[in-house]
Amino acid sequence: MDGVHRAGIPGVYGEVREAGRTWRGASGIADVTTGRPVTPDMRQRVGSVTKTFTAAAVMQQVEQGRIRLDAPIGGYLPHMVPGERGRKITVRMLLNHTSGISDYLFSAFPSLQGFPSLPDMSAQSLDDNRFRQFRPAELIEMGLAAPPVGEPGGPTGVYSNTNYLLLGQLLEQVTGTTAEEYITRNVIRRAGLRHSGFPSGPRIEGPHPRLYEGFFGLLDPPRDYSVYNMSWVGPSAALVSTMEDLNRFYGKLLDGGIVSRSSLAQMQRTLPVRALDGSTIEYGLGLHKVDLPGCGTFWGHDGSAWGAGTLSLTRADGKRQMSVTVNLARWNELDSSGTPQPHPIDDALSALHRQALCGTPNAVAESAAR
Repeated sequence: MDGVHRAGIPGVYGEVREAGRTWRGASGIADVTTGRPVTPDMRQRVGSVTKTFTAAAVMQQVEQGRIRLDAPIGGYLPHMVPGERGRKITVRMLLNHTSGISDYLFSAFPSLQGFPSLPDMSAQSLDDNRFRQFRPAELIEMGLAAPPVGEPGGPTGVYSNTNYLLLGQLLEQVTGTTAEEYITRNVIRRAGLRHSGFPSGPRIEGPHPRLYEGFFGLLDPPRDYSVYNMSWVGPSAALVSTMEDLNRFYGKLLDGGIVSRSSLAQMQRTLPVRALDGSTIEYGLGLHKVDLPGCGTFWGHDGSAWGAGTLSLTRADGKRQMSVTVNLARWNELDSSGTPQPHPIDDALSALHRQALCGTPNAVAESAAR
């Protein structure tokens, strides 16, 4: 963690569990102005880690017979996804990002539409949206209006927040309450999480770090976006949590304490999905699969919000867990083709993750050598 801080991250903190033992640590600062230190128990915006919570909520409704995984979404939300698309796209395709529906990000943040060309972008819409209250329907409409990124049910998915906003609307349709309220009652509380929840306003309640967004060099120095209205992501990425809570949640999920074993098996059926950064990940229904040679297979999710980055992974046998978060996002600069360039932070985080997950100095040395 000290290495990650020295490499350029203001603050990093997290928790590692192995076979009943727990380690918590932190390095660096929560506020670059005051020098206030980060601590392991701070709350954080965990971004798309939220998707696992939403997927688990959907699977609970599948178990109760209110939702069918392979039913067309148009049958549930005909006013939102009408016509042929509504007939072709299933609930499962939304969960595993094979719907072909585009992300609404660049429509909601129009000043970023020049990405990856920095001269053609500005941070204006990030500032404009700081206190804006988005309605899920308007964001979904933006995603559906954009050109499709693939055919429904294709062999490779394309990651899209629009999919999970639709799943939030589906949950509301079948439960009669908002997705956030349902997830709070039936996922967060069932898992015994004490410091997790959806924000009721733009501020994070309780001890937390300031969140510094660099957007690939567009913001220099990085700008603090810790006060932000998260209605632009809702049940897709708005959750606030602690690293202790995330380890508890994934431990319970993989042990059959949140959804049934058969539902978990469905969630762990993966296919290749192209992530927002262009990389390919193995994705199930709200779950990433990560294979580390010599270390094992891990399940979990990563997440990013403006100024925040989180990774939570649990080994398939449940005996090794890591949740780590940082308060700086998108630190890499882009080359002329828009490719993020290597940064010392990347190597430092890779070394931290590998030691935390594999627990051996040799693994760290091998990671650094790579």
